[in-house]
Amino acid sequence: MCWSATADLVAGTVIAAVGVVCVARVRRARDLPIAALPLLLGAHQLVEAAVWSSGGGCSAAATAWAAIALPLLPVWVPVGVLLAAAPGTRRRLWGPVAVGLATAAVLAYCLATRPVTAEIRGLTIGYGVNVPWMPLVLTGYLFATLGALLLAGDRRLRTLGAVLAAGALACSALWRLEFASTWCAFAAVASVLVLGWVRRREPPSCATR
Repeated sequence: MCWSATADLVAGTVIAAVGVVCVARVRRARDLPIAALPLLLGAHQLVEAAVWSSGGGCSAAATAWAAIALPLLPVWVPVGVLLAAAPGTRRRLWGPVAVGLATAAVLAYCLATRPVTAEIRGLTIGYGVNVPWMPLVLTGYLFATLGALLLAGDRRLRTLGAVLAAGALACSALWRLEFASTWCAFAAVASVLVLGWVRRREPPSCATR
C-alpha cells in the first residue's frame, strides 16, 4: 500500500462520498452519528492529505488531524452506538461512553497545552503528542471505540468492531511508530461497512421502493 497526499485525497473523497450517501439514507435521527462516521473519517483523510502537502512538522493540518483522531473519536463512536442501540442493550454501553469521555478529556487537554508534530516517514506519517500515562490512555481509547462496537447489539456494528480490532493489531505490529495514522486510515476504509448498516436500518417501505 503506497500512501501519499494523492492516496489520502482519493481515499478521503471516496469515503466521504459514501458518508454523504449514508447520511442521506438514514431515517432515524438517533442513527445519524453512526451513519455520519464514514463522512467524518473521509474528511479526516482529506485533512491528512494537507499534512502531506505541508511536509510535516507543526502545522494547523496536523493539529486538526489530531483533534479528530484523539479527543473526538473516543466520544463520537460510543455515543453514536449508544444512541442507535435498542433499549435492552444500552446499559452495557455506558461503560465505553464514560471511558471515552474521560479519555477525550485527557487528550483534549494535551492538545490544548502541547504542540502536535507530524513526521513523514517514507510512505507513512508519525504524529507526536506528549500524552501522559500513554498505555492507560491508549487502553481507554481502544475500549471506547472498539469496545462500544463489539458490545453493540447490532451484528453489523459488531462486525465493524471486529474488523477494526484486527486492523489495530496489524497496524501496531507493522507500524508501531505510525500506529495512529495507519489505523485511522484503516478505520476510514472499514467504515464503508456502515453503508450496509444504514440500508439494514431502513424501514421496509423505504427499502423496497
